[in-house]
Amino acid sequence: MGPFIALALNGFREARRNRVTLLVGLFALAMLLSTSLVLEVTVGTFDRVLTDVGLGAMSLMLVLLSIFLSSGLISREIERRTIFLMVSKPLSRGAFLVGRLFGNMLTVTVLQLAMAALFCGLLAFYGAPLTSAHLAAMGMLWFELWVLSGVGFLMSSFSSQMVSAFVSVSVYVAGSLSSDIYKLATRSQSDALEGLGKAVYYVLPDLSRFNYRPQAAYATPVSFSELLPGMGYGVAYTCVLVALAILLFNRRDFR
Repeated sequence: MGPFIALALNGFREARRNRVTLLVGLFALAMLLSTSLVLEVTVGTFDRVLTDVGLGAMSLMLVLLSIFLSSGLISREIERRTIFLMVSKPLSRGAFLVGRLFGNMLTVTVLQLAMAALFCGLLAFYGAPLTSAHLAAMGMLWFELWVLSGVGFLMSSFSSQMVSAFVSVSVYVAGSLSSDIYKLATRSQSDALEGLGKAVYYVLPDLSRFNYRPQAAYATPVSFSELLPGMGYGVAYTCVLVALAILLFNRRDFR
C-alpha cells in the first residue's frame, strides 16, 4: 500500500508542476471571473447566466485537463525511460497504472474544489442562492471526469498520446450525444441504423447522466436518490475501463 500511495502522490506532484495544468487552472479562473462582465449585459436572467457561464467554464476546462493528463499517462513515462525502472520494481503493472490514474485524478479534484469554491464565492457575492442542483452539477461532474480519465487511461495503455487525446475527445463529444443518438435510432425506419445507434449508445459512455447544469440553471430541486444511478454508472464504467487498460498494459512489450 505504501508504494501505491507514493506513486499516486508522485503523479500528483508531476501533474501539478506541468505548465498545461497551471495554464488551464488560470484560464478557468479567468473564465469564472469573466462571469461578472457577462452579467453586465444581462437583463432578467442574472442567476441563470451566472450558473451557465460558471459551471460551463468549470466543466470544459476540467474535461480538457483530465483528457490531457490521462492520455499522456504512459507515453510520458516511455519518453523519459522511467517506465523500465517502474516495471522492474516489485510493483505490479496494474498497481503502477492505477497509482498514476489516482495521481492524475487527485490533481483534477484539487483544481475542481478550487474552482467550485470560487464559483460559490461568486454566487455569494452576487447574492444568488446556492441550490441542491448546483451541488449536484459539481458533484456529478467529478464522476464524469473519472469516466473520461478512464478512457484516456485505456487508450494510453497501448497507443500514443496524440491518438489517445483524439479518441478521448471524440468519445467525449459522442458520449454527450449518445442519448440523442439512441432516441434517433429508435425512430429510424432502418433496422440496421437502429441497431447501430443502439450499439453506439451501449458501448459509449452516456455522459448526459452526469449533466445537471440545466437543473442548476433553472434551480430545479435534485435529491440524492436521483444521483445514485448516475454515480453507480460512473463507477462501474470506470472500473471496466481500468480493467481493460490493465489487461492490455500487462501484455505490452516495451523492448
